[in-house]
Amino acid sequence: MKLTTQSRYGVRAIFDIAYHSEGLDTQVNDISRRQGISSRYIEQIFQKLRKGTIIGSRRGPKGGYFLARKAEEITVGEIVRITEGGLDPVSCLGDNPKKKCGRSSECVTRPVWCEAGRRLNEYFDSVTVKDLCDAAREKGIPREVDKKYMYFI
Repeated sequence: MKLTTQSRYGVRAIFDIAYHSEGLDTQVNDISRRQGISSRYIEQIFQKLRKGTIIGSRRGPKGGYFLARKAEEITVGEIVRITEGGLDPVSCLGDNPKKKCGRSSECVTRPVWCEAGRRLNEYFDSVTVKDLCDAAREKGIPREVDKKYMYFI
């Protein structure tokens, strides 16, 4: 199973807001510059994440995006499920009855896919955005929030 760029970039963008903004609104252009992701693509991903109540937004010249909850309350699993539409490794496990396999009652491999999906969900749900921020601090990644308030007279 491969995750799409929407979920990978979504996790990076949410991490970026948490790490670099400290509760302030973050503009897409800043995230785009720091993460190397197209601004337009970030906007598309953020539409899903806003509907999923991961982020909020404010309009205006000083507006931007912000985390709707604390970084320790947002998991990688939530972000991936919102952007991917689920984390099932095979389509027959999902909720869509059109994708259900007619052989599911006698399928011997179905339990394998169910367990793989369960473990993947469990792991992704164990990693929070705060964990990513802590890992970035340990790696010594510089934060831009520290530069926002530099005034020279």
